[in-house]
Amino acid sequence: MEWICKKFDELTSHELYAILQLRNEVFVVEQNCVFQDADNKDQYCYHVMGWQENKLLAYSRILPPEISYSDSSIGRIVTSPNARGAGIGRELVQQSLRVLYNGFGRIPVRIGAQFHLKKFYESFGFIQTSDIYIEDNIPHIEMLLSVS
Repeated sequence: MEWICKKFDELTSHELYAILQLRNEVFVVEQNCVFQDADNKDQYCYHVMGWQENKLLAYSRILPPEISYSDSSIGRIVTSPNARGAGIGRELVQQSLRVLYNGFGRIPVRIGAQFHLKKFYESFGFIQTSDIYIEDNIPHIEMLLSVS
């Protein structure tokens, strides 16, 4: 797996297309959610991409503080359905945290997580900070990874 991180303006058209295609494949088609993926936040983000044999298998975006939350955030965390079960999701979160800490320092990280992934994110030290809420017909929770 080759991990690449770029700011929005550094993305090639091929990379941007692959990102949008993967996000669409999982969030819109697989999860059957009709939502506005192009939310005008990508332009402020770092984009973490996991490539293997010229295929984008994993992706997340790193949001600075005050874009989605007052804290920094990791969003659009996604792995290709063809790559699941191989630990790529865990590697993606680790890479994302590394990028976030390198870019912004050791600061708190807040995420909006699908509730069924609570234990997965707890394994990185995230703790639940909200009640369950429904977003795009999927139960979610806010979680926070504090500075230690």
